[in-house]
Amino acid sequence: MNLVMLVVLVFLVMILVAFLLNAVVILRPYEAGVVEFLGKYRRTLPAGLHLVIPMMERVIRVDLRESVVDVPPQEVITKDNVVVTVDGIIYYRVIKPEDVVYKVQDFEIAAVALAQTNLRNIIGELTLDETLTSREIINTRLRTVLDEVTDAWGVKVTRVELKRIDPPRDVMEAMHKQMKAEREKRAMILEAEGYRESQIKRAEGEKQAKILEAEGEARSIQLVADAEKYRKIAEAEGQREALRLVLEIIKEVKPTPEVLALQYYEALKAIAQGEANKVFIPVELSALASALGVGTDLLASRKPDVRG
Repeated sequence: MNLVMLVVLVFLVMILVAFLLNAVVILRPYEAGVVEFLGKYRRTLPAGLHLVIPMMERVIRVDLRESVVDVPPQEVITKDNVVVTVDGIIYYRVIKPEDVVYKVQDFEIAAVALAQTNLRNIIGELTLDETLTSREIINTRLRTVLDEVTDAWGVKVTRVELKRIDPPRDVMEAMHKQMKAEREKRAMILEAEGYRESQIKRAEGEKQAKILEAEGEARSIQLVADAEKYRKIAEAEGQREALRLVLEIIKEVKPTPEVLALQYYEALKAIAQGEANKVFIPVELSALASALGVGTDLLASRKPDVRG
């Protein structure tokens, strides 16, 4: 009898432990718990330790972290009837745990189907060139559409990215050839521009060299002219100084009129030996020269026109 009671007691303890274990719910910091009471939504539990009624309340755990879902590759026709292969990824985060549990059966499947449908619509409005160059625009438009729809499901679409946009092989080869031709064209243009720039710089250099050479010659001529001018000025200054000294000496010596007349005729003689054919004698010295009788001798070598 005691053995039977012991077994029953152990069984009751195990039931109590299991009951207590089921009554305690621990939610991690990135989790939320949706509580159902007899199959009906009752409340949403935040992270932490919670007590529930075992067998009457059920807790559905919901991950609140940002998650990623892949959009598998699919063929899409562009506006200019080119088939391209497109795939992408969707980043989302649960905002209302109860809505994602009750308002959509499988959010990831629904999001992928919605993304594929809207990708066909968006790319179908664009040409191939626009599709290849408008990746960011496509991402933004797709994210906006998905976010509007998934908001009712308690989910926030944070980002959408297209991983690849692959045109057909023949289009790719044509694009590669076009790109190669464009690169060669740009290279030729750059080479021609470089040659033109070098020629322009060379011409500018020659022009500057000629200008410098001309400026050097002009400077040299100016220096020579200045030197000649200074030389003549110096000679004139020397002659003026010599004349001044002669005049001072004459003033000191105080020569007689006869001496002055002789000196004057000496100068006339030097003048008469030059190329001039006329010699003018001041009137005031004519009488003195007649008195001395030197006029005829001084001018014997030539017979200039002597006028008083």
